[in-house]
Amino acid sequence: PTIRHEAYEGYKGTRVKTDDALVSQIKESRKVFAAFSIPTYEREGFEADDLLGTIAEEIKNTADVIIASGDMDTLQLVDDERVRVYTLKKGINDTILYDEKAVIERFGFGPELIPDFKGLRGDPSDNIKGVPGIGEKTATDLITNFGSIEKIYTALKKKNGEEAFLKKGIKARM
Repeated sequence: PTIRHEAYEGYKGTRVKTDDALVSQIKESRKVFAAFSIPTYEREGFEADDLLGTIAEEIKNTADVIIASGDMDTLQLVDDERVRVYTLKKGINDTILYDEKAVIERFGFGPELIPDFKGLRGDPSDNIKGVPGIGEKTATDLITNFGSIEKIYTALKKKNGEEAFLKKGIKARM
């Protein structure tokens, strides 16, 4: 369990149990890494994403960082050209290297707003529900028009201007 499981009991609650063969392969891979002096990092209570983020943050000013991962949560770690994410686009032969520009092209906003986006629309892979009735399009509209969730709530409190974009249905859900 991680701090996320403590904060939300249902975190990753819909995930299928990891196949025993894969668990065995992961255990065996550690022997190969050790034989080739390839460092591995683990810490109880933390996920690989947490460790990747910490390492990327620590070394991004002294080395170019490219994270190879199929986990789209890593896109929030993209930092200009210093931290990029190499991932699958469509199928195994169609890949993409995300820098900040590529994240903005795909989502319409920067990497720092990915957690807010996922908080609004939810993240089925982690069993995070999001705001009921707010899907990808509305979440994108809200983030591109207001920025962070905090700024959306600030707009909800206003009586004019930005509030015009926030329809009654959206206000009620938030």
